[in-house]
Amino acid sequence: MRYNERELLSLARQPAEKAAEILMRVPKKGSVLKKRLVKLVVNFLFYFRTDEAEPIGALLLEHCRITKEEENVFSISFIEEPERKYCFECDSEEQCQEWIEALKRASYEFMRRSLIFYRNEIQKMTGKVSPLESCCQVVPGGFGQEQGLVLS
Repeated sequence: MRYNERELLSLARQPAEKAAEILMRVPKKGSVLKKRLVKLVVNFLFYFRTDEAEPIGALLLEHCRITKEEENVFSISFIEEPERKYCFECDSEEQCQEWIEALKRASYEFMRRSLIFYRNEIQKMTGKVSPLESCCQVVPGGFGQEQGLVLS
């Protein structure tokens, strides 16, 4: 995936939907759990050393699987590379569940499905085409995904 490093750093500085210091293990051989500041911004999960302002990495939360591993542990793996698994250990079961839910809601695909669902619900309730239909439409190929939104 191509990206503009300056824009990515700018995004990492934006207010987070969710952020916490939790233990994290990257998918390198011999990697151990290390405390990291983990920050969810839109559909990116940035991770930082706890004493630094610049991220050391970012995960694009598209085409990924978020799995509960153990009581306080969840993982993120990518559909194209299932062996590339990032593990996160939270302080509590409740914190773990909150992270899993927030990460699942962060993907473009989830937002697209939600838009389609609510558009259909509005149409069922009113018998009219959703007001969203007048400003945008779902078309193939947007944002490198199967479907995208195009503003009129």
